Amino acid sequence: MSLGSAATFRQGIYKIRGVRRIARWLDAMPDPPLAIEIGVDRLAAIRWARNGGVDDIAIEPVPPGAVVPSAVETNLVDADALRLAISNVCRRLRAKDEDVAMLLPDPVIRVFVQHFEEFPRSPQEALPMLRWKLKKSVPFGADDTVLSYMRQAPREGGVDVLTAFARLRIVREYEELAESAGLHAGVILSSSLAAVALLEQLKTTLLARVSGSVITTAIVRDGILCGYRCTELPAHGNDLTAQMLLEEIFPATIYYQDNWNEGIQLIQVAGLRTRLPEFVGPLQSEFQCSVKPLLHSAVSEGRIPEVARPLADNELEGLAGWMMNRG
Repeated sequence: MSLGSAATFRQGIYKIRGVRRIARWLDAMPDPPLAIEIGVDRLAAIRWARNGGVDDIAIEPVPPGAVVPSAVETNLVDADALRLAISNVCRRLRAKDEDVAMLLPDPVIRVFVQHFEEFPRSPQEALPMLRWKLKKSVPFGADDTVLSYMRQAPREGGVDVLTAFARLRIVREYEELAESAGLHAGVILSSSLAAVALLEQLKTTLLARVSGSVITTAIVRDGILCGYRCTELPAHGNDLTAQMLLEEIFPATIYYQDNWNEGIQLIQVAGLRTRLPEFVGPLQSEFQCSVKPLLHSAVSEGRIPEVARPLADNELEGLAGWMMNRG
């Protein structure tokens, strides 16, 4: 699910026309050969070759505090440092005057799965209904909101609607960063929504993705996004404990169990890097299911090609998920 250009945002339209499975959400989007993922500690970019392989990857560190992800406040605090970082990766990847897919920090784009007994087919009727229903959840004015949605199959009757929205002013910060390097943001997507494409589709799978002080949990069942939650962790880095992680995961799992009457069958984890073994035991014990690293299991099990191993080695799950859009 992606955001288009600022002009497209104002019409409340995402660049997506149809959905078959979560792993193929991105089929209907433009697929520029260049993608950039912006995080709190680095800016990473990838260029694909014409044969679909990886041409080159460039990673630039970002100074602490330069990016402060938020749905409402200024995100790009140290604009000079970020312009230098994007200039460096563009120089390495020979990027100039072309479209780019931009993967933003999760807190920028809020995501909800909502149930309706009836839901209009036309966007002209659907968008006002969603804006009205979500107005209490939007911490900024409706005129400054970018909103899009897609329908998906519910567990029972009615319609489930996956809705995402962002503050236009915040999205423009990232677009302007791309423009400073001579790029055009053809697609804008949150990193974890891109990474969801990497999940095992045949089991009820929970994604637990840690990025700085933020954890995003998403639950996928048979190609359907059943739940999504992005929250602040009480600690991060070496101060993060397994109990803290469990407490942030519980609300999503309880919601799923209450609504789908079944438990989680697999947990895939991203962002813990070398600390992952410390968390596997407590997660397995609590949920009585397998726990796997998201990227390396996706490579070893053949869900993404071997050419994506550099992305796995650098924990770039957002870019790896976006890569699935390119087949």
